[in-house]
Amino acid sequence: MRSATLHPTSTDTPEVIVLRGQVAELKRQLEWFKRQLFGRKSERFVPTPDPQQMHLGQLLGEELPAPTDAPNTPEAGQRVPAHTRRKPRSDMADDGGCASFFDAAKVPVQTIVVANPETQGLSPDQYEVIGEKTSLRLAQRPGSYVVLKYVRSVIKRRDTQTLHCAPAPMGVIEGSRADVSFIVGLMVDKFCWHLPLYRQHQRLMDAGFTLSRPWLTQLVQQGVALLEPVYNALLASVLASRVKAMDETPIKAGRSGPGKMKGTYFWPIYGEQDEVCFPHFESRRHEHVQQALGLDVIKGGVLLTDGYAAYERYARKSGITHAQCWTHARRGFFEAQDAEPQAAAEALQRIGALYEIEEEIRRKALTGQAKRQHRQAHSKPHVDSFFAWVAQQFERQGLLPSNPFTKALAYVRERRAGLEVFLADADVPMDTNHLERALRAIPMGRSNWLFCWTELGARHVGIVQSLIVTCRLHAIDPYTYFVDVLQRVGQHPAARVSELTPRMWKQHFAQAPLRSDLHAFAGSAHDASPSAA
Repeated sequence: MRSATLHPTSTDTPEVIVLRGQVAELKRQLEWFKRQLFGRKSERFVPTPDPQQMHLGQLLGEELPAPTDAPNTPEAGQRVPAHTRRKPRSDMADDGGCASFFDAAKVPVQTIVVANPETQGLSPDQYEVIGEKTSLRLAQRPGSYVVLKYVRSVIKRRDTQTLHCAPAPMGVIEGSRADVSFIVGLMVDKFCWHLPLYRQHQRLMDAGFTLSRPWLTQLVQQGVALLEPVYNALLASVLASRVKAMDETPIKAGRSGPGKMKGTYFWPIYGEQDEVCFPHFESRRHEHVQQALGLDVIKGGVLLTDGYAAYERYARKSGITHAQCWTHARRGFFEAQDAEPQAAAEALQRIGALYEIEEEIRRKALTGQAKRQHRQAHSKPHVDSFFAWVAQQFERQGLLPSNPFTKALAYVRERRAGLEVFLADADVPMDTNHLERALRAIPMGRSNWLFCWTELGARHVGIVQSLIVTCRLHAIDPYTYFVDVLQRVGQHPAARVSELTPRMWKQHFAQAPLRSDLHAFAGSAHDASPSAA
């Protein structure tokens, strides 16, 4: 299936040329489907070895002679008397020589005292305890749920003959039986670990609870409603960034007919403070870019995207600088390896040289003007040489317009200005890989719960995932964050709601977060000492 059999010749008629193009396209599609089914999904490029490169054992094209004094027979072995080895004994005692496999500040430890059989029948004065050994074993309780029982005494004052009782503690959802820890647990399991509510409902039933699934849905909806102002503040912070990256990823939400779901989209936006938001829109139409970003462009603003025409149209309308992603440019040459293996390999090597320079910049921790100068001195010559090479490839005869390699060349040539933006601006990344990693939570969840029943549900997914992914980017435990914020949001000043976004919350509240009442009893497991079985 090499391209040499697909190039038109001077004797071909127009009909034959058209048929050759169709055959080439069908073969390319067949190879693509075979790669999706049986091939590796990674786009990592492994160049073929140079046939002129010598391997070990060769010197100047000649193999090293084998040693002549090497005996042809194996060395005589020395006989040893047969013996039986003692099986090593280990009681899995923790001697403190290795690091613990858990965080003792987060994981409760239940201590079990194992009686020494030698002390049986002895009085305490007949033996002396000179030390102890500890062994650690990971255990799990099925469906670890707890019911908090608040006991409030009712008193009668003798002097006034009046009855008094302490009010029940307020929950984050007024009048609800759910503690904040349970609400957050539902949300983290659903959005962070992608466990649908119907599975959580089954787990609760197996744990001995009688609850309805709609109640779980209502709890999640009410919890997301409390977090919506924080999400709006997070989105405002992302939009205030000078350099933003944007992409789109599909999600089925809402019914378009009997048995059919609507094809809607998240349009994730990544800000320069390592914050991500997932606004949801009903389609992939061009106007959604303007609805998400607005037309008020920050001076010197840059929008980094892939080659979708909607972003270029928005850039022309708003005046923002449009930077293009080198990974998407590279992908076309990767897909063209079956059609033009040698030329595609050269393109991948040229682009790979740019990434090696970026790796050197990260290794040297260059920023600002030093980073820009390094790119101008090292990356710019490679970029100029690459586009000169692209122009030379277009001058070749015999490449059909439908050839994947031709399409890859056309893609990068049309987007040269956007691909060169990173050379002059040190804050602009070469690609959108950071955003691609951040939006991975959406397709991972989609493979578990498949779709959202309503567009409102999809919007709630975007709100929670925005906060969870941003927590991950700032090394914040989402569970601790949500437990604190859900209790704090009702009493925090509305004018300072930005302090509750993950990045700002880490600065203001992470050192002493609000906890659930359950947290006060979490340490009791450290002191429990039940009898050994």
